[in-house]
Amino acid sequence: MTVLVYDAVVLAGGAAKRLGGADKPGLRVGGRPLLDRVLDACADAAGTVVVGSRRPTVRPVRWTFEQPPGGGPLAALDAGVRHVTAPVVLALSADLPFLTADTVRALLTALDAPYPDTGTYPDTGTETDADTETGAGAGTAAGAATGTVREAATPRPPARARRPESPYLPAGPDRPDGVLLTDADGRDQPLVAVYRTEPLRRELALIAAEHGGLAHLPLRLLTADLSVRRLPAPDPAAAFDCDTWDHLAAARARIRDHGRVLDEWISEVKKELGIELDVDTPALLDLARDAAHGVARPAAPLTTFLVGYAAGQSGGGPEQVLANVRRAAALAARWAEEAGEDPGKNTE
Repeated sequence: MTVLVYDAVVLAGGAAKRLGGADKPGLRVGGRPLLDRVLDACADAAGTVVVGSRRPTVRPVRWTFEQPPGGGPLAALDAGVRHVTAPVVLALSADLPFLTADTVRALLTALDAPYPDTGTYPDTGTETDADTETGAGAGTAAGAATGTVREAATPRPPARARRPESPYLPAGPDRPDGVLLTDADGRDQPLVAVYRTEPLRRELALIAAEHGGLAHLPLRLLTADLSVRRLPAPDPAAAFDCDTWDHLAAARARIRDHGRVLDEWISEVKKELGIELDVDTPALLDLARDAAHGVARPAAPLTTFLVGYAAGQSGGGPEQVLANVRRAAALAARWAEEAGEDPGKNTE
């Protein structure tokens, strides 16, 4: 399925009251600002609008402010959508350290995936967090997720029953207005979501007309009359946000978890160096072990460096790196054999 063309709107303002007014988008997890981590997850957006104070970012973005300043997420989203030209909007908060491009693609794919022919429509009225900060919701990485679109057998109510004067009618069962991520506890995340641009603009305008503006209104109003699907997070941590210092500490601890620290570190190093090369990490680690035990400990980092350098000099990709790894590993095995050692045995 072709991935939809989309613009991203990232909400990077807010008072961050639970963080004592700290500059939340600039707080670092894994050595990188939260905002940059979110921008990486939507790097293929046709355009990106950040609502908040200007700052250096990992890639070019367009900046804007909500009116009034500090007016909350609906006002901020409205300010961002005014600069959108793509038919689909990805709406994100700026404090999602574990959001990935895979999750973004899952949301986009679900937006155009047809509903089963059951004569029912998706549930459109689930209660959401009424917090008016720009966080995606009560962050949690606990629990498991299925990664499938959750359908609810809910008969479709009359279109815009409470707003008969509206000229807008939802597009129907095969074209929902949006797809929301749900966290591990099943809560809607309206700021980890994709929306069709025109329905989103119209809904924001209708809410503003009903309430005399958008300032300080709860996010749950946004999806009350939109036809939305709900997508359980493919990764339980995708909706984890950093609204408090405890959340930030948990994110920093998680990124250093033994089971994922190497993947996180390699990913961050590649981003820092501006390279896209994917290599066989276990093979490199095996080579480092063999060089350390079959030759000498300093041989491990030097050997892996030389393997990568040689691939770069030859203009090779992952295949060339793997070929160099195998050649260097064979050499380390020969050294170990001469010394009467098993290169695969840990002698520590």
